[in-house]
Amino acid sequence: MNTLKERTVFITGGSRGIGRAIALACARQGANVVVAAKSDTPHPKLPGTIHTVAEEVRAAGGKALPLVLDVRDDQLVKQRMDEAADHFGGIDALVNNAGAIRLTGVENLKASRYDLMHQVNARAVFTCSQAALPYLKQSDRGHILSLSPPLNLNSKWFAQYGPYTTTKYAMTMLSMGMAE
Repeated sequence: MNTLKERTVFITGGSRGIGRAIALACARQGANVVVAAKSDTPHPKLPGTIHTVAEEVRAAGGKALPLVLDVRDDQLVKQRMDEAADHFGGIDALVNNAGAIRLTGVENLKASRYDLMHQVNARAVFTCSQAALPYLKQSDRGHILSLSPPLNLNSKWFAQYGPYTTTKYAMTMLSMGMAE
């Protein structure tokens, strides 16, 4: 079944890992896929760029628009959302997938890395969703999907990875609030 046929899905962090897998799953259903990520050129250790994933999307049956995007740049987020909507005639879904991770505790984490995780994991959900909302409201099936965990206040999730966990939980709480 092609439930996403001709629907436009904007995926942050779409050039690798889970973002790439979501892009290809959407493509197999005939979606227009916006592959938005920083990876414009190949990385020496990590496979995939927005361009290689866009080629895979097309091969899987979807249409693709690769866009360079740093989700920390508010102006660029808005610009890329507008470009995607202009290119495909709207946006039907936003997938907040971009993420930054460092699995360490407070004692060994640089504040700059914590700031990065907060900007990418939590703040980007706010800015990307805000930029997408005008288009999602025009869609008859507008959706936002944020790849974040369910809230679980068991201390084991904070003991070693408190800084990362708090940024991902912030992502979850923003998403829950928007859903309401």
